[in-house]
Amino acid sequence: MQNPNSRRKEEHLRICLEKQVEASGLATGFERVRLLHRALPELSLEEIDTSVELAGKVLAVPFVISAMTGGTPEAAAINRNLAAAAQEVGAAMIVGSQRAAIEQPDLAASYQVRDVAPGILLFANLGAVQLNYGYTVSDCRRAVEMIGADGLALHLNPLQECLQPEGNRDFRNLKEKIGTVVRELGYPVLVKEVGWGISGEVALELWDAGVRLLDVAGAGGTCWSEVEAYRAQTASARRMARAFRSWGIPTAEAVSSVLEATPEMTVIASGGIRSGVDVAKAIALGATAAGLALPLLAPACRSAAAVVDRLRLLQQELRVAMFCTGSRDLKSLRRALWSSSFQARS
Repeated sequence: MQNPNSRRKEEHLRICLEKQVEASGLATGFERVRLLHRALPELSLEEIDTSVELAGKVLAVPFVISAMTGGTPEAAAINRNLAAAAQEVGAAMIVGSQRAAIEQPDLAASYQVRDVAPGILLFANLGAVQLNYGYTVSDCRRAVEMIGADGLALHLNPLQECLQPEGNRDFRNLKEKIGTVVRELGYPVLVKEVGWGISGEVALELWDAGVRLLDVAGAGGTCWSEVEAYRAQTASARRMARAFRSWGIPTAEAVSSVLEATPEMTVIASGGIRSGVDVAKAIALGATAAGLALPLLAPACRSAAAVVDRLRLLQQELRVAMFCTGSRDLKSLRRALWSSSFQARS
């Protein structure tokens, strides 16, 4: 009998590839951010340096391939193509939730990519809510060691859990349990949302628990309530999911809110990142790197080379944005913000 987590992964993949799943009626907020164009950049484009340090590793590009999938044969091929591309361009990667492989170890291979990506910054991934359903620090360590990862992503998805018929909805006392994982795991811990954003208030609670690395995963990109609407088995469940199509904190607002509340937090901006200009705006607002998933999914179904092509285009767009703001490196780009509706990190 097929693992229910694997079946859900297959459904998510099919829906994301075949249906319209991007946010409706809600943008990322980057349209309200302006970078200062510099007609006299006093640079050569070849001088532009897109490298950044994240979680103790230097990336050639400030890109994180966000969590997508695992637990199925199709997912194995997708993950290997994503990882091989990350290796070639110097990006980081988060695998999809490994709950399926924790519960059914023969699925572990679908997440294992170190043979094609020995040098990348790689994060394992589990749902934080599973800490309320029997998962321990040992299970978290198993997830990391299963794939030879550098750290662990704990994802927060309360709305998705409410909309899934098989959802886990007890989110009580998770802050303390996340803090225990941070203290005892022995690897860096990244806490991330899945597409509805993290507020400054929540970021401060996580900071107090010991979290120092956060992916805001804001609204404006893939809308998981829409994905769950396509999975819904009844009209009422579908209607409920679609009531949340405009829910969440737009990505740009989440970045600014988090950094205003916790200025020393290392922030990844994901959620609706669709161009290198979006990446440049995120970094100007104070993010260290930017994550993306849906734009890479269809290329990853074809080949690693197709993913590399998409990432190289993203990098070139970022380099041109940096050049046209007179920003030699990503640190300089933090000074390129012209205007926004948000409080930027200094």
